[in-house]
Amino acid sequence: MRTRTTAAAITGTALLLALVGCSTTPEPAAKASSSQPAGLTAETAADKLADATGVTTLGDPQDNTSGCSNEAAGKEPHANDCTQLITTDTVSVYEFKSSAVAATWVKGMTKNGGDWRPVDRFVLAFGARDQALTSDERRDELEQALGDLVAKQ
Repeated sequence: MRTRTTAAAITGTALLLALVGCSTTPEPAAKASSSQPAGLTAETAADKLADATGVTTLGDPQDNTSGCSNEAAGKEPHANDCTQLITTDTVSVYEFKSSAVAATWVKGMTKNGGDWRPVDRFVLAFGARDQALTSDERRDELEQALGDLVAKQ
């Protein structure tokens, strides 16, 4: 299985370890935490973002939750764990338990640069290799579409 290393893992390894103590070694796909309410998840958001932007897929979706969640990696959970991370060729969609945790994550990650866009309890990131090719217009479109999806929850 082809595994992508997100920009968070590349440029923010030390920050990730300090922030959430996460493993940067991708593991088999993990499911969203059962404590998360039913509704929009990072996985369903990625699918709906593709539809909203007129494409079939955002490109090779991979569940990399174990790269940003101690719990998903089989370790002791941390308050700043992500709930789910779906990485595609176009964008990485992070899901957190709350908008406050998402904002904390973005604040830490933007210190290393990159394009991190919080949308409620989700974050869109464009730091992986293929994601650098995503135009500014498409990034804005994805951010707006995710905002619309969140508002409909």
